[in-house]
Amino acid sequence: MPLNPSRAERPSSLRDYAYRELRDAIVSGELAPGERLRDPELEQWLGVSRTPIREAIARLEIAGLVRTERAKQTFVAPFDTRSTLAAQRIAAALHELAVRDAVPQLTEADLDAMREANTRFAAALQAHDVEAAIAADDDFHGVAVRASANPLLPGLLEQVTPLLRRVERARFGSLAGRGSVADHDRIIALCGAGLADEAGVAARENWSTLGRLLQLEPQRDADADAEAGAASVTETP
Repeated sequence: MPLNPSRAERPSSLRDYAYRELRDAIVSGELAPGERLRDPELEQWLGVSRTPIREAIARLEIAGLVRTERAKQTFVAPFDTRSTLAAQRIAAALHELAVRDAVPQLTEADLDAMREANTRFAAALQAHDVEAAIAADDDFHGVAVRASANPLLPGLLEQVTPLLRRVERARFGSLAGRGSVADHDRIIALCGAGLADEAGVAARENWSTLGRLLQLEPQRDADADAEAGAASVTETP
């Protein structure tokens, strides 16, 4: 169980605070897959009552980050390629919508913010700083989400993005599974040219990178099993 939740700037809603702290601990791996979440321990760790914790866990279960068994025992959910692929497809479609709607509203300041975020993204990739790269990537895509002025998009994205970020940290530490700096540059150029449809497609393709790599995982596992089996046969007297 993590020892030091970030207590600075608690939101007025304790359930939002509890959700954010639990979400971030699961996404970062501080709370490991399969780890049991016990209410008394969470109450002591977060410094809040059971009610906001239960409400936070209900949201995390919808997002696929925790599971509650029949005995009412709650665990951090294991990695699930199928669920992650489903989340990726939804995220890709939502970001395409965000960019299409945002392009007519984008200001030069918005485009500058995207460029600045992409510069930080490139520097983080170069430094192999996963946390900084993911934060910069969030900032980059967040410009279009805000500019789209669609009030439903942030909530919908919150339901699927944490699951994707968790897998990125755990399986793709090199960030090879995320969109490249060139992908972002292309999105910026299309947005600046006012090409809403083309920019939306580019955003969708950028978010599809992780999905393509995840689809390779079962084959990689099968290949590894086959190699192990072949080695076993070879070593048998």
